[in-house]
Amino acid sequence: MATESSTDPLPRFPDGFLWGVSTSAHQIEGAAGLRERSVWDVFADLPGRIKDGSTAAVACDHYHRYREDVALLAGLGVDAYRFSVSWPRVNSPGGLDFYDRLVDELCAAGVRPVPTLFHWDLPAGLDWLERDTASRFAEYVSVVVRRLGDRVGTWLTLNEPAEHTLLGHALGTHAPGGKLLFDALPVAHHQLLAHGLAVRALRAAGAGDVGIANSHGPTWPASDRAADREAAEFYDVLLNRLFADPLLLGRYPEGVGELMPGSAERIEADLKVIAEPLDRYGVNYYAPTRVGAPQGAESEGGGVRLPAGLPFSVHPIEGRPVTDFGWPVVPEGLTELLTGLGERYGDRLPPVVITENGCSYEGLDDQDRIAYLDGHVRALHRALEAGVDVRGYFVWSLLDNFEWAEGYARRFGLVHVDFATRTRTPKASYRWFRDLVRAQR
Repeated sequence: MATESSTDPLPRFPDGFLWGVSTSAHQIEGAAGLRERSVWDVFADLPGRIKDGSTAAVACDHYHRYREDVALLAGLGVDAYRFSVSWPRVNSPGGLDFYDRLVDELCAAGVRPVPTLFHWDLPAGLDWLERDTASRFAEYVSVVVRRLGDRVGTWLTLNEPAEHTLLGHALGTHAPGGKLLFDALPVAHHQLLAHGLAVRALRAAGAGDVGIANSHGPTWPASDRAADREAAEFYDVLLNRLFADPLLLGRYPEGVGELMPGSAERIEADLKVIAEPLDRYGVNYYAPTRVGAPQGAESEGGGVRLPAGLPFSVHPIEGRPVTDFGWPVVPEGLTELLTGLGERYGDRLPPVVITENGCSYEGLDDQDRIAYLDGHVRALHRALEAGVDVRGYFVWSLLDNFEWAEGYARRFGLVHVDFATRTRTPKASYRWFRDLVRAQR
């Protein structure tokens, strides 16, 4: 079922609203021989872990072609570019020089650099199960901000700690491949602690605009049955509140804190670090999840197979178009999500930026992607009209890239990349987004 864009004019957003696109280092940079190995390099070496058998050793070769990519950003006319800094590259001789060059090129093009300091590419040899990794992260952040802080005004600490915990440590479908199920909860806590320590390091260096990029989506019960409602509530705690409540309320959801590593006193002290005030709250949105009571069998949601024995099951959302990834297209879920965050957290919720929103479709004349983005931009405006303080929207992604365990089989880019030649070709959606940004000036 294809999606269709509206023929109505797109709504006007407030002056100063930030329009941008996002990428991540491991997915686009390549030049793997010029950095330390990451957990994703180790993972990709294991047979069968990446569906097409590929690696990110070259990826889009952004490391060598960044000037071309900044020119594409300038052609889009976006205000900002959200990229990630590779911790393994920074650990390597001359690694920060690349980000120096990239930030200079962005500034010269009039594009605001918005670095994310961790987007899943943990240096090989470190482990989020170890508390010390949080301190090591803060040390790395201090190095980066000292080098780039004179030109970077906005910083994001972590990208999607929920997915990194669930897929990388609980289910084993992402690096580092742990299948710990609920024993992966210390990974969540240590990432949150790393975030808080990083915020303190950024503040100490004078950074005045700091946030995080958390993934969120509405959780829909599979039915009105009490068992389905209870399972959906549990899932919502696990994927949404587990990572938002500590940041915004300074506490874990009921029943979760005692599952975290360390004494109650230590967890309480950690929560004071985790809840350091933020200037913006990044939201990555793709789709709602329909959740029901456990069925004693495997289930699948968002392309991820969930084992039997979990206290919930995931069900398809019927009657909706789907992307090439099989994800349902539900723009109104973004409105529901944002108004729900506003109701739950009130004045504790900082100004929101949509740090990722996008879809996987094939082809250069990608009308389905245009319809997807059109619908989500309109849904975002409805959240603004409902009183949610939303300050920006970043499309995922500028380029087709290495899509983690999917390899190169999924294309999220506004720009097509030929992975044999690394030739860039703007798609129809690139021109559509360029025209949207121009119309908002």
